[in-house]
Amino acid sequence: MDNGLTNAQWFLLVGGLLLVRGLTSSMIRRLPVTAAIIYLAVGLIVGPTVLNLFHFNPLKESALLEVLTEAAVLISLYAAGVKMPVPVSLARWRAPILLAFASMAVTVGLVAAFGHYILGLPLGAAVLLGAILAPTDPVLATDVQTRHPGDRDRLRFTLTCEAGMNDGSAFPFVMLGLGLLGLHELGEFGLRWALVDVVWATVAGLAIGVACGMTMAHVVDRLRRAGAAHGLLDDFVGLGLIGIVYGLSVMTSAWGFLAVFFAAVALRQTERKLAGGAPDKADRLQTGEGGVHAARVHEAPTVSEGSLIFKEHLERLSELLLILLIGGTLFVDSWSWRAVGMALFLFLVARPVSVMIGLIGTRTPWRIRGLAGWFGVRGIGSLYYLMYAIQHGLPKDVALELIHMTLIVVTLSVIFHGTSVKPLMERFWTGGRSAALDTHRRGAGAG
Repeated sequence: MDNGLTNAQWFLLVGGLLLVRGLTSSMIRRLPVTAAIIYLAVGLIVGPTVLNLFHFNPLKESALLEVLTEAAVLISLYAAGVKMPVPVSLARWRAPILLAFASMAVTVGLVAAFGHYILGLPLGAAVLLGAILAPTDPVLATDVQTRHPGDRDRLRFTLTCEAGMNDGSAFPFVMLGLGLLGLHELGEFGLRWALVDVVWATVAGLAIGVACGMTMAHVVDRLRRAGAAHGLLDDFVGLGLIGIVYGLSVMTSAWGFLAVFFAAVALRQTERKLAGGAPDKADRLQTGEGGVHAARVHEAPTVSEGSLIFKEHLERLSELLLILLIGGTLFVDSWSWRAVGMALFLFLVARPVSVMIGLIGTRTPWRIRGLAGWFGVRGIGSLYYLMYAIQHGLPKDVALELIHMTLIVVTLSVIFHGTSVKPLMERFWTGGRSAALDTHRRGAGAG
């Protein structure tokens, strides 16, 4: 890091941001923009764009940034998984599964085609860029995510579930791009890639996640039935589950992001079954900004909910730090037509088209399809895939080009989605309430 700030000044900057964020939480919640925009603005001001007090170089600091983004995504995936409603059903999960896999593949293809034919990128670099930019982000999409385990909003569920899965479903395309650049073994006719990076890594990730989540739920249930209810640290258990699942996945060449998300889902589902609990719609939970802020009211304690508040706090802290660093990477001349054009193509063409194709044949309401087509938030996950590729030997010239485009796409996503999420979601809820009221009146009139 080209750092003009001393350690003491960094403590003052980050500490001041944390204080402002904590003391003005209710005020920020009423603003028409998200907190991420405030962090980005501070980063741009203290970074090379305005005051040039520091410059974060993602190429030089790729190893550090890979670890930071990896941890942030894992924590966010766990938080998303434990908020999935009970019980899991194919009818409910069909739309997000199609978005996470079918729409993901379409987005990669469209972005790769734009990068190769319009921007002139080599095919491997174009495919890699598509894989980096295609997945939606579980870290920055807080305002369009499920707020708590009892949240029944269909749009929030669809977007949260999609983000939880497509962080894993993007990895095969990352490896395909690296393979086309000569940095990963694809095998003859791509057979090794199809069998190992697609089939094995996906199936193994699902199996490891579900098995570990269910096992953890049973272990905790037995301990609590044995009288250890007051001796368990839910936060540590949740972090331990993330570490074990991700470690096993890496050791077995499985997709760890997919495994962690489904470990959290399996933990939540199994805990509720063991407790004999009713579906989540019966839960009475008080909610605040981003999650659960009051005690649960059903009797049996669970690791999934007990660790959720702590994970959401870690998620917000990582969001603040990483968005601040993003602002500190950009210069005034970083805003090239190539990068801005890629961002606009992704937001206005690739994402909406992929959503419409993925949801063909489903009963998803058009209002939800339209908003899902817009709220494809890009963020910390994309930075992780980029740093992962750099650490696997990406040539410097290709790395600089992809860094440039990815940073501009993420920055514009923070701006565009951060300024539109609150008014659009408010219109969505208002429209939904009006439609429900009209239906009720017509039913009453018919009666």
